[in-house]
Amino acid sequence: MPFEECFDLILQKAGAIRDPLECCFFLMVQMPYLQPFEDGNKRTSRLAANIPLIRGNMSPLSFVDMPVRDYTDGIIAIYELNRIELLRDVFAHAYERSAGRYAAIRDEIGEPEPLMVRYRQEIKDRIRDVVVHGLTKPDAAHYLRRWVTQNITARDREKFIEIVEERLLALNEGSIARVRVRPSEFEAWWPVWNGNVKA
Repeated sequence: MPFEECFDLILQKAGAIRDPLECCFFLMVQMPYLQPFEDGNKRTSRLAANIPLIRGNMSPLSFVDMPVRDYTDGIIAIYELNRIELLRDVFAHAYERSAGRYAAIRDEIGEPEPLMVRYRQEIKDRIRDVVVHGLTKPDAAHYLRRWVTQNITARDREKFIEIVEERLLALNEGSIARVRVRPSEFEAWWPVWNGNVKA
């Protein structure tokens, strides 16, 4: 069977598997066996294996602290001996650890603020405007009040301003790329924001 047909068959079978964990394991085993790429087949299969988990609203799979030898031995046992037990156990152990780690991180971060999700780009743009235009704290407050009056629903205005102000206070050289601010723009604005020079 030609390679393309084999690859399509794997995708077709994966699409028919309803259980996310079963589909994840299937992709993790089948894709590297087919060797669709010159290099990185096992890495690609582990990434692809996360697709059904994410679609099923489950924690993603990571082999971060799993010994490479265990994973490799499991793959070899399937390909050379037709035995899945070793890789199945490695997979179950890795997923249990991944799910626990993911849950801990999610609990630490908490649920995203709905307003931050809804106005994500607007928040970034306002932060960028304050920096690029070299606004002082009072000027920024005036600018934000004027802008939200024209662009944000009345019930969201105060929270929007609070989020932008919090982000401005926390802005640093390590986070400016997220709001498309150049280091030179940040360096020029920072003393103005902190009241060290006149705007």
